[in-house]
Amino acid sequence: MTTKSMGPNEAVLMSRASERVALVTINRPDARNAINNDVAVGMERAVQETEADPDIWVVILTGAGDKAFCAGADLKAVSQGGRGTLGTPNGGFGGFVHQPRTKPWIAAVNGFALAGGTEIALSCDLIVATEQSAFGLPEVKRALVAGAGGLYRLPRALPKAIAIELILTGEHFDAKRAHHFGLVNRLVPNGKHLDEAMKLADAICANAPLSVRSSLAVARKAYDHTDAELRKISEEAGMKNMQTEDFKEGPRAFVEKRAPRWVGK
Repeated sequence: MTTKSMGPNEAVLMSRASERVALVTINRPDARNAINNDVAVGMERAVQETEADPDIWVVILTGAGDKAFCAGADLKAVSQGGRGTLGTPNGGFGGFVHQPRTKPWIAAVNGFALAGGTEIALSCDLIVATEQSAFGLPEVKRALVAGAGGLYRLPRALPKAIAIELILTGEHFDAKRAHHFGLVNRLVPNGKHLDEAMKLADAICANAPLSVRSSLAVARKAYDHTDAELRKISEEAGMKNMQTEDFKEGPRAFVEKRAPRWVGK
């Protein structure tokens, strides 16, 4: 599996994990994969490249090493006046949390995902985590406000009272508890996060890619619109999907009793 740099100083790497799956790695293990400008620029480029590649259907995001998925903002960069360099105009923090994406992203978490690290994981569509992993928004312990989406994405992902408790206390919560409440999709032994993320990615890739993206686009809007608005959005997505080649292939494969051959068109 060939790996190439996606950002300055090899801060973000991308490789093809399989024919349809890309692996993006935040590559600053000595800094617990904290976000600096190199990472933000590299992450934005990784999103742009995976979006532009029609052969990539799913993306897995992880952190290098076994200590942390991402420890949030690089405090050294912040202390040197570089807080404004930790994001990009289009992507927000890490070049990622607000970056428009049509394809599913799976966070493969091994170790700490704190502060901005939790917010990056929450920005993904699915989370696989090892038993040693932990999440948290500790910003209030340093008189800060979590500003990369965590304050509204965490209450959407967890029961409201649990999320507010975690936000107000700033305490960590381990992956087992996160899995219990549904924040984490798959909980695995240490070191098995990428294997499990690949299984999940393969299960997604077995489906028609344009149908997956259209369905994901509607699901992502579930908290932002009324039922009536969502019904219209859903119907429009269905009508658009009916114009694709894969829409014809699905029923044809069923009748012919064979696996469908998706072309993503």
